[in-house]
Amino acid sequence: MSQPFTAIATLIAKAGQQDALEQHLRALLEPTRAEVGCGQYDLHQDLANPLAFYMIEQWSSDEALQAHDASAHIQNFRARAGDLIEHFDLKRLRSVA
Repeated sequence: MSQPFTAIATLIAKAGQQDALEQHLRALLEPTRAEVGCGQYDLHQDLANPLAFYMIEQWSSDEALQAHDASAHIQNFRARAGDLIEHFDLKRLRSVA
C-alpha cells in the first residue's frame, strides 16, 4: 500500500462552459468526501482565469485514488461533463516539510 499524498486536479472549461462545469464539479464533493481514503476534496476557481478549476485532494493511498477514479459518480461525471472540459491534468504531490 502506498503512502498518503496530495493531488491537484486542474480542469479547464471550454469557453462559455465554466458555469456548467462548476455545477458538475460541485456535485462530486459530497460523494467523494464520503469515500474511504479521502481526507480532503475541495474545489477552487482561479480568480484570474474563471475557466480554470482546481480540485485539491488528499488521499490515503494509490488504491483509494484508484477506487475514486472507478466510482460511479466519477464515471457519471465523465459521461456528462467530458464535453465541457478543454484540458485536464492531475498532479500527485508528496509533502516535504
